[in-house]
Amino acid sequence: MESIKEIFRIGIGPSSSHTMGPQAAAVQYLERHPEAKAFDITLYGSLAATGKGHMTDVAILRVLEPQGDVAIHWEPATFLPFHPNGMKFAVRQPDGSLLDEWIVYSTGGGTITDSEMPEKDAANDVPLYPLNTMKEIMAWCQETGHAFWEYVEQCEGPEIWEYLREIWKVMQEAVVRGINHEGILPGPLGLQRKAPIYYTKAKGYKAHLQSSGLVYAYALAVSEENASGGLIVTAPTCGSCGVLPAVLYHLGSNHAFSEERILHALATAGLIGNLVKHNASISGANVGCQGEVGTACAMASAAACQLFGGSVSQIEYAAEMGLEHHLGMTCDPVCGLVQIPCIERNAFAAARALDANFYASLSDGQHRVSFDRIVRVMKQTGKDLPSLYKETAEGGLAKIGEE
Repeated sequence: MESIKEIFRIGIGPSSSHTMGPQAAAVQYLERHPEAKAFDITLYGSLAATGKGHMTDVAILRVLEPQGDVAIHWEPATFLPFHPNGMKFAVRQPDGSLLDEWIVYSTGGGTITDSEMPEKDAANDVPLYPLNTMKEIMAWCQETGHAFWEYVEQCEGPEIWEYLREIWKVMQEAVVRGINHEGILPGPLGLQRKAPIYYTKAKGYKAHLQSSGLVYAYALAVSEENASGGLIVTAPTCGSCGVLPAVLYHLGSNHAFSEERILHALATAGLIGNLVKHNASISGANVGCQGEVGTACAMASAAACQLFGGSVSQIEYAAEMGLEHHLGMTCDPVCGLVQIPCIERNAFAAARALDANFYASLSDGQHRVSFDRIVRVMKQTGKDLPSLYKETAEGGLAKIGEE
């Protein structure tokens, strides 16, 4: 598995796969052709189907337009074989011919994969994380007496804590901005921001209801910042960026957990996200929203359980439930925007993460369905979902945009 830095990326919303990934690809292509004056870009599949709502074209133009002319072509009905989020970059010469065509895929969480990259040689390539299933990592924890976050530190090195400290800082800032940011979100839906209202109302309730209301408000705050193109952290994607910050911000504010313990919880959450990304997918275009919000819920469930002193088995159970109860969730954004149903899903997933933690904490950690099994099922479920339910805005709730 790769670094959890690939799970936690600081960037501009609204979409890690549709905005951050294409922008990163544009930067790389410009570095290859700094002398070029005209570019020809083709977006395929999900990138083309929901790219305008996700501001894919805006992200690419920000990079290439200062250099010269940019033509963007949209091919929503064409799906390249490797991944639904395919792009083709080319330099357009004065005679109209194209030079150096480059196909690249945005595979989720801001990660891009070059189709020309050679396959990794497993025999010669030493992964950052030698153990890449929950079963293997749990066995290591039980054998050594270490926790999940200590496995992260062992693999990443002590410098990971400074990185996670910056991640936590940006997460908190997004919450604070969001609960103070009023107005309407950009786009044709005219959707009113709800975080400030939910936060104010929640403060007026008694303890139990106030707790639920505040978690909603924090998740809405970050998700609305993302939807408006604000600075957020992928966790593991932009579309699911509100879940983990909401849970950690709420627990940090109300239970006085130290920053060190919050960072340890972040490391564990990153490990959970890494396992899903490595063994399945976190891309809504690939497996539906179960891969985004479902993974985010699993990450937040595990982080909360660790903060409350859960055992390795209980943390694994919490993560398993967080993902299991999002199985089959479609990715069907209205108008291709990361607003409906994405924002509300973040709020509900944050609340569900706290429920998963509580449920796991009441147990002895023993259960029949393992986290690894759920990840495999999620991957297969994603394959079985028709493409119209995987970030193409062609089915499900996205159809209300036509009503």
